[in-house]
Amino acid sequence: MRSDAFDAYAGARLTIDLDAIVANYLAIAARVAPARTAAVVKADAYGLGATKVAAALADAGCRDFFVAMLGEALELGPTLPAEARLYVLNGLPPGAEQACAQAGLRPVLNSLAQARRWAQAARAAGRRLPAAVQVDSGMSRLGLSAEDVEQLAADRGFFADVDVALVMSHLACADTPDAPANARQLSTFNALAERLAPGAPRSLANSGGSFASAAFHGDLVRPGIALYGGDPLAQGGSGLRDVVTLEVRVVQVRTVPAGAGVGYGLTYVAGEERRIATLGMGYADGWPRRLGGKAAAYWRGVRLPMVGRISMDSIGLDVTDLADGELAEGDLVELIGPHQPLQAVADMAETITYEILTSLGRRFERVYRPSTYRGGQGQ
Repeated sequence: MRSDAFDAYAGARLTIDLDAIVANYLAIAARVAPARTAAVVKADAYGLGATKVAAALADAGCRDFFVAMLGEALELGPTLPAEARLYVLNGLPPGAEQACAQAGLRPVLNSLAQARRWAQAARAAGRRLPAAVQVDSGMSRLGLSAEDVEQLAADRGFFADVDVALVMSHLACADTPDAPANARQLSTFNALAERLAPGAPRSLANSGGSFASAAFHGDLVRPGIALYGGDPLAQGGSGLRDVVTLEVRVVQVRTVPAGAGVGYGLTYVAGEERRIATLGMGYADGWPRRLGGKAAAYWRGVRLPMVGRISMDSIGLDVTDLADGELAEGDLVELIGPHQPLQAVADMAETITYEILTSLGRRFERVYRPSTYRGGQGQ
């Protein structure tokens, strides 16, 4: 637990709008109904705080949650409603089965070895244990192959020990709805699911798949980035709300003469006298180094270009367009927000919104705008 003093003197403020996260969740839930809508809260809810995010979503009625690692699930599980279902996407390492069963968690079984160990754990516990089984529908990442499905389907003992609560897979090209791979994966998935567990609920759609046709929605969709303000469609247009605002404090403002270099390698040289502000943030805080000379900060709507290289703990801004004295030490300028949205930052960094969000550092003051939604009945 960080001290209040740490936040009081932090060099940047990350504001996380829980109301926007809930609004995005409810918009997806309305779109895909009657399918249920889960929430992927792995990697600490994409860096935004899994405990707080999951609590807000649970208040909105979410009862299915996904993390990647068992450690994440063991930490988050006790904070969720008793009736919530918490899945571990990467399955279980050997020897972790008892801890998972005792905590009431649901592993996603990705291999025959994982499936057999979970069945053994069920026999040792003297009761059937729930799990999801993932099949590989064409992404070649995680899940049972078609041959593995045949073997497991023939193992009646497995189904006596394990309650297959979900059969799932993952779309590789969901951000491009008309990609031919999507239809191929859907067909393969349905065939494998029918062979493995004909009556079990199915889940194929991730964030992008939630915006595909109803054929992809199955019984449960699993949005992740879409909850956090990242547009899951390559062409944009999902209409989801922005979630984060990042503001960074000015450490110093100085005037440099013509010919002065700024930052490591002196890659920026002032062509004339300029005023340079230094921000107290850098690549140690997840701001990509390649954004030097590309991105900007904003102060009262005025664009302030970043100049020179991004350092570990500092960024240079050209603030010459502001009146002398208008920007002072301690002032907060916008790096992610209405003037420079998350997607724009990712585009300039030649990466994806996932990477920007999950990289944002832990030295920020974090401010949560609460969700106003209450009274979710659960799905």
